[in-house]
Amino acid sequence: MKKYFLPLFIFVLIIQSCSKSDNNIQTVASETERIPVRLQELKKSSFEFFVQTSGQFSTDDETMLAFKTGGIIEKILVSEGDAVRTGQVLAQLNMTEIEAQVEQAQLGFDKASRDFRRAENLYRDSVATFEQFQNAQTAMKVAERQLATAKFNQSYSQIRALSNGFILRKLANEGQMIAPGAPVLITNGASKGRWLLKVGVSDREWAAIQLGDAATITSDALPNRLFEAEVSRKSVGTDTFSGTFNIDLQVKNPSGLASGLFGNAVIRTKQNQSAWQIPYEALLDGNGNSGYVFISNDQKTAKKIPVVIGRIDKEYVTILSGLDSAPYLIISGSAYLKDGSSISVQ
Repeated sequence: MKKYFLPLFIFVLIIQSCSKSDNNIQTVASETERIPVRLQELKKSSFEFFVQTSGQFSTDDETMLAFKTGGIIEKILVSEGDAVRTGQVLAQLNMTEIEAQVEQAQLGFDKASRDFRRAENLYRDSVATFEQFQNAQTAMKVAERQLATAKFNQSYSQIRALSNGFILRKLANEGQMIAPGAPVLITNGASKGRWLLKVGVSDREWAAIQLGDAATITSDALPNRLFEAEVSRKSVGTDTFSGTFNIDLQVKNPSGLASGLFGNAVIRTKQNQSAWQIPYEALLDGNGNSGYVFISNDQKTAKKIPVVIGRIDKEYVTILSGLDSAPYLIISGSAYLKDGSSISVQ
């Protein structure tokens, strides 16, 4: 009996040893599968709401000048950047057709006047009826208005400067056939006009911005200048092409500006908002005003959730919503995580 007991005892010890080894291997494996991360406790903070945007400098009196009638452009007497004076002739159509129309209207009016005087004399002599007299009178008045219309069109076959200013853009050339009302020149009264930076903002930014809000503007073309401005106009509808709301920023120190320059503006709104500020590295798949982050409720498991972005700065990202029920944010190690990953807090 003893000679069988010893081998059996050794066999039991071997089985127990193998079982403990398996448990140790599983424990080591489970620890290895945990991804090391760093956590940050999430707390809301109150901050001043800034709006960052960009646009082009312009004045509030930019005007597109055009011919009232169509025709062939005979002369354009200015170039882009030229200074102009009030009443100066800037462009002119070929007048052959227009002068013929004026002459034709003049001849028609002269004939109608003669017919009226003849009908008036005959009516006084009781030869013509009162109806014939009235018809002649009406025909003369119609011819008179036609002549006035032709002369009016003749006067607007030239483009004249409406005020002292500058030629911003030339949109047509000499010899070109142009339709009535098609823009030929764009001018502004830079010497007296208010300089504006015209920008576009989102609907949420539009709601936060109020008339009179202060702004600072910089331009890559003028790197040593800082322009002070304020919100002077808010559009009441979206722009057809861009889908944004237009905002005008009136520049207070505009010296040295040129129409068409690009500017970057920071608008300081009077609104204070409560939000989360998280490290830039914690944000994943940022696209416009949305993105994703990893959080942890138990410091053992990672969870991926969507968030709404307020703005992105160099060092941190402002999150407006999405983190209300999250106690901890994963701020490093996110690149190796997926939803439900086991984590090890470092």
